Amino acid sequence: MDILVMGGTRFVGKPLVERLQAAGHALTLFTRGNKPAPAGVEHLIGDRSTPEGLQQLEGRRFDVIVDSSGRTLDDSRAVVERTGAPSHRFVYVSSAGVYADSELWPLDEDSPTDPQSRHAGKLDTEAWLRSAGIAFTSFRPTYIVGPGNYNPVESWFFDRIVHGRPVPLPGDGSTITQLGHVADLAAAMARCIEVDAAANRIYNCTGRQGVTFRGLVHAAARAAGKDPQTVEIRSFDPAGLDKKARKAFPLRLAHFLTDITRVRRELAWEPAFDLEATLADSFANDYASRMPTSPDFSGDAALIGG
Repeated sequence: MDILVMGGTRFVGKPLVERLQAAGHALTLFTRGNKPAPAGVEHLIGDRSTPEGLQQLEGRRFDVIVDSSGRTLDDSRAVVERTGAPSHRFVYVSSAGVYADSELWPLDEDSPTDPQSRHAGKLDTEAWLRSAGIAFTSFRPTYIVGPGNYNPVESWFFDRIVHGRPVPLPGDGSTITQLGHVADLAAAMARCIEVDAAANRIYNCTGRQGVTFRGLVHAAARAAGKDPQTVEIRSFDPAGLDKKARKAFPLRLAHFLTDITRVRRELAWEPAFDLEATLADSFANDYASRMPTSPDFSGDAALIGG
C-alpha cells in the first residue's frame, strides 16, 4: 500500500516505519527534517502547521495515512483537505487522556470522555473522522515509553535513581498508573492496517498491567541496576500544590488504568514487553547512552522542599 506517515523519524514513528517497510509498503514521510529518514522512503520536509508546508501534499493520494503527531482537529483535517481521504484507513494516535475522571477501573473504550481535557483536540479528531465517513483506527495509549522517548516519563525516575536523589511520590505511592512500550504500540498500529474489522474502531493500547507509583520506582531501580531498597522515596501531599508545582511530577496524580481486551481480541495482538522489560530496554538502549551528568532537579523543591 501507499502510506503517508506524518512524522516517522522520532519515537513512535521509528519502529512503526521499520515494520511498514518490512511488510513491503511504499512509504512517504512528512517531517520537519530535523532527523534523517531511513533509506527507501520518500521524505517530504515541511512544517505541518502552515499552509506552505502542507502544499507538498496537494493532490497526492494515499491508501493509508498515519498521523502520530496531530494534536488538534485542524492538524489532521488540513492533511486530508490536501490528499483526500485515504482509500483504506486513517490511523491515528489519540490518548487515554481523553477519558473523564472515574471511580471505575480499568477504563474501557466506552468509558465517559472529558471534552475539557488537555487532549480534547484528539477527541474532536476521532469524532470528525467518524462523522466525515473516513475509515479510521484510533489508538488511545496511556504513557508511551521506551527508547527515543522525548517526554520525561521514565527518564524522570532514572535521573533521581542514578544520581542518588530522593524520588518524590504523592501520598503513600499507591496510586496506579500504566506504561506501554513504544514498539508494542507500533506493532498494533501496523497490524490494524491488515485487519478489516479494525475500521472505525478505537483501541486502548498499552501494557497489560498497571503499577503503583512505588512499584514503578522499584522497577526503574532494577532497570538501572540499583537495589530498590536503597532508593529513598519521599512523600508529598498533592492537595496542597498549585498547578505549576503539580507539573514537577511527570505523571497524573490520580489512577490511570485502561482495559486492553478489545485490541488484544480484535487485532490478535499481545504486548511483547512487560513493565520490567520495558524499563530495562529504555534504560539500556536509550538512557544509559545519553545519561545527563547534571539533571535539573529544581522542580523537586516544590514537592518535597530543598
